Parts: sequence; structure tokens; C-alpha cells
Amino acid sequence: MSIVFISMTFFATAQISTPKPSPLAKTSQAFGLNEVTVEYSRPGVKERVIFGELVPYNELWRTGANAATKITFEDDVKINGNDLAAGEYSLFTVPAENVWKVYFNRDANASTGTFNAADNALEIDVKPSSTCEKVERFAISFNDITDESLVTRLSWDKTKVEFKVETEVEALVMDAIKTAMAGVSSRTYYDAAMYYYNNDKDLKQALEWVNKAVAMEEEPKFWMLHNKAKIQAATGDYKGAIKTANQSLDLAKAAEYGHYIHLNEQAIKEWSAKK
Repeated sequence: MSIVFISMTFFATAQISTPKPSPLAKTSQAFGLNEVTVEYSRPGVKERVIFGELVPYNELWRTGANAATKITFEDDVKINGNDLAAGEYSLFTVPAENVWKVYFNRDANASTGTFNAADNALEIDVKPSSTCEKVERFAISFNDITDESLVTRLSWDKTKVEFKVETEVEALVMDAIKTAMAGVSSRTYYDAAMYYYNNDKDLKQALEWVNKAVAMEEEPKFWMLHNKAKIQAATGDYKGAIKTANQSLDLAKAAEYGHYIHLNEQAIKEWSAKK
């Protein structure tokens, strides 16, 4: 009797772990000064016909399994050119053969049963296309990432849909530069100058800032002088650029810093042929 009781107790309390049919996933991507995060479940194809059968056409879909997919934007964005405020949204779709509807719903915890179209912050239409290979588990990925944008891709089986997410970069950086200038430091001026140089902005302003950065240093920095020379060359002042590069070269040699010795020698040779 006791053996039977022990066996029954074991089977009543034992827990068996098995793989989840639609495992949870969370992925984030930084771009520019922004970040986007998605949280969703990933059902598998499992030899089923997905779109048009398992996921019916022209019906609301939670865009995954279990709870609706959640998408979060750290700052304001544009989705396919449409404004969307920063925040958390549930991501619903209505798949169809030729056009999918994509809804960004303000109720981040909405479900198919509680979905209210009045809460949609944004509705867009996107065209589906075929994937090169079969995608067994539903996937949301970020592609074509730049400082200003990325493409969010939803793919499952042999179908994918995409929408472009754009973020503000230049205005935010410019505002940050202006704000930072109130507490100026050598590094602040230098970083602002290099941002202007690297992004093809006002080179006259970049040169003014890099000159201030160099002047504020107790001891001249060879790397700072080298980049000043590059800004001078970009303005067409090759004579001035060569003079500055020679100063940087002497300091780099004194510091035995081979990389900048090479960079300066290369630059001087190139600019000498242009002056």
C-alpha cells in the first residue's frame, strides 16, 4: 500500500519540461539616437499552410502567437513616412493576398479579443512579398540599418512584409551641440568640429571649433592636429593643411606613435601634389 501511495505522490508532483510550441523572443536595435524593441512569440510552420488557412486572410491577427506582439520606440519615429510618437504599442495585422494592414495600437497589452480600432495610433498598408527561403518560425528582424532609419521585416513560411522606421538624428545632434557649447571644453569643440567634418556640414564652422579645441590644450595633441589638417584640406587650404600635418607628424614621432606618423606622411604627400 505504501509503495502505491509513494508512486501516486511522485506522479502527482513531478513536472516535465518540454519545448514551448511558440517560444518567446525579444530583440532590440539601436539606430541613430533611437532604439526599437519587439517582444513576440514565434510559432512554427510545422507542415501547415500558414497564410490563408492557419492565419486567415482579411482577419485580425495578433502577429505571432499567444499575446499580441509588442513594439516599443524610445523616441518619436516615422513609419513609412507617417508620424508615430515614442512609446509602447501592440502590433496587429490583417494579412491579405495583395495588401496587409498594419496597426500600431496604443493598448500595449491588447489581445485579439480586446482590440479596439479606436486605439490605433497609426494604420498603414504594406505589400507582402515572397522570401527566398522558407522561414520555419515566425520572425521579426531589423534590416538596412543606418543612422536615420531601419527596415522592420515580418517573415513566416514564404511570405514577408516590411515597413521603414525613420528617426530624427541631425536636429537632435545639432541641439546637443548647441547645448554642450554652454559648458565648453576642448573635447566638446573637437567633437562638434569632427561631426561637422564627417557629415559634410559647414567646414568654416568646423575649422573654427577645431582651432578653439587645439588652443585650449595645454600640450598640443598630434591626433587633434591631424584632424584639423584634414578639415583645412577639405576647405582647399592645402598649404595650411600641410603645415598642420607637419606639426602633427613631429609630435607623433616624439610619441613614437607609428599609425599617426604614417597617416601624416601619407596626407602630406597627397596634399603636396594638389597645392
